[in-house]
Amino acid sequence: MIHVALLPGDGIGPEVVDEARKCLEIAVARAGRTIKLTEGHIGGRAIDLTGTALPPATVELVGHSAAVLLGAVGGPKWDDPQAKVRPEQGLLGLRKTMEVWANLRPVKPFAALADATPLKPERLAGVDLLVIRELTGGLYFGEPKSRTATRAVDTLVYTDVEIRRVVQLAFRLSAARRKKVTSIDKANVLESSRLWRQLATEISLDHPEIAIDHQLVDSAAMRLITHPASFDVIVTENMFGDILTDEAAVLAGSLGLLPSASLGDGPRGLYEPIHGSAPDIAGQGKANPIGTILSCAMMLRHSLELPRQADDLEAAVTRAIDDGCRTADLGGGMSTTAMGAAIRERMA
Repeated sequence: MIHVALLPGDGIGPEVVDEARKCLEIAVARAGRTIKLTEGHIGGRAIDLTGTALPPATVELVGHSAAVLLGAVGGPKWDDPQAKVRPEQGLLGLRKTMEVWANLRPVKPFAALADATPLKPERLAGVDLLVIRELTGGLYFGEPKSRTATRAVDTLVYTDVEIRRVVQLAFRLSAARRKKVTSIDKANVLESSRLWRQLATEISLDHPEIAIDHQLVDSAAMRLITHPASFDVIVTENMFGDILTDEAAVLAGSLGLLPSASLGDGPRGLYEPIHGSAPDIAGQGKANPIGTILSCAMMLRHSLELPRQADDLEAAVTRAIDDGCRTADLGGGMSTTAMGAAIRERMA
């Protein structure tokens, strides 16, 4: 029995998670396995129900699960920067509880959606990249932090352990791809980036079959749009990865298309679409479930050890798009449930 925790969260989260759940059930059944999907609360809904963004019951549920599928957290109802309890604390707490330290975001545009991106089609030819973002260090977690009426301080801290493990993961994953790692930093200015570049260079010596390219984050941001096909695996620190992965979504044409996986030392992972809770369309059946469904494909591959079923699910998504299935973000009129059903029809 495979145990998976479902954390639908806020906004459109419940809608897209429901469609992905149905696809996941079919995929696991076709592998001859059984799955138990149990829902828990996180984010704004959890605050409303329990007063905390990550209730103890959710932590317990996650601890007994092989993987976690998350919808989205947040919304204007809880959008008070001065609030002591915020939905985002649920996500950060979940990552800490699961001890995940690497966020994987693949970007491979669909040929049938070339007109959905503002870039020229020729710029997208051959684009198939994977961004690996470090999750536990950097400005978001560095201490000390302080603020007065006239001055604010954030501290950027990285340790060699944090850098080594995420860069080593990048090389391992690149070995099964096009054998090229681009390490992105700001080594011309930041001491933390100089340590990052030093360690990335040392690790590359253990992988002579894989090319390494060091790139400053500002020039990498430009290259991601001008020459995206030149990238294979990108590995970078927390804040740079946060920014660059949203930029990379432009290559696919919609935030609603892209999945992500957050992994640690073991097979258990946290899977979620890269988009937010989109409260402006919540409950209207307009959300694109593809990013969440493809996150399930990543779950099948990385946590549940069902790579064939992962391939089949991804192929079903591609067939649906090739056949003209489009939600509103892609210029079409299909509802969330209709898009999910179209993908399941093509999972044979």
